[in-house]
Amino acid sequence: MDEIEMIKSELRASAELKLRLMDTHAPIIQKAADVICRAVTTGSVLFLFGNGGSAADAQHIAAEFVNRFKVERRPLPAVALSTDTSVITSIGNDYSFDDIFSKQIAALGRMGDIALGISTSGNSRNIVNAFGAARDRGLFTIGLLGRDGGKARTVVDLAIIIDHPDTPRIQEAHITIGHALCSIIDQRIKAMGVKGAS
Repeated sequence: MDEIEMIKSELRASAELKLRLMDTHAPIIQKAADVICRAVTTGSVLFLFGNGGSAADAQHIAAEFVNRFKVERRPLPAVALSTDTSVITSIGNDYSFDDIFSKQIAALGRMGDIALGISTSGNSRNIVNAFGAARDRGLFTIGLLGRDGGKARTVVDLAIIIDHPDTPRIQEAHITIGHALCSIIDQRIKAMGVKGAS
């Protein structure tokens, strides 16, 4: 396969997956938007976390909430738990890498907050542990997961699963879903006339 055909193949595979998700996943994405919008417009916090590329997605989505996405509106409370290197490395060194998110949730999370974990396998121990800590503290848990959802699908309140074997395709779907959530929440805030929306 030459390089042009390889590029076309990558783009086609990504587009085909997203078209399939359009028919199967829209209602569950809307449900996630319901929960997140209610939380972030009433003073609760959206905590996001993931490893590797999923950590980057968590930071990306948090930035869209705190800054803005498509409409001018007040900043919305979202925190990516993969950004504080001092906290992450001290927990990893003193306890375990498996605890880097759960200890932050235990320190910062409050009832009514949302814990959104991103994992292409659904089996990352630090993600599963964070969901457990979140549920113990009364947070609503959302898993943005891949393949069959792994262990995480059994411990979250709402699982959005991209059932696909290819990690890059899963990651592309995850960030697209993140953008869809941002679009819905922007639209709802504008419709509600929440202070700062225009």
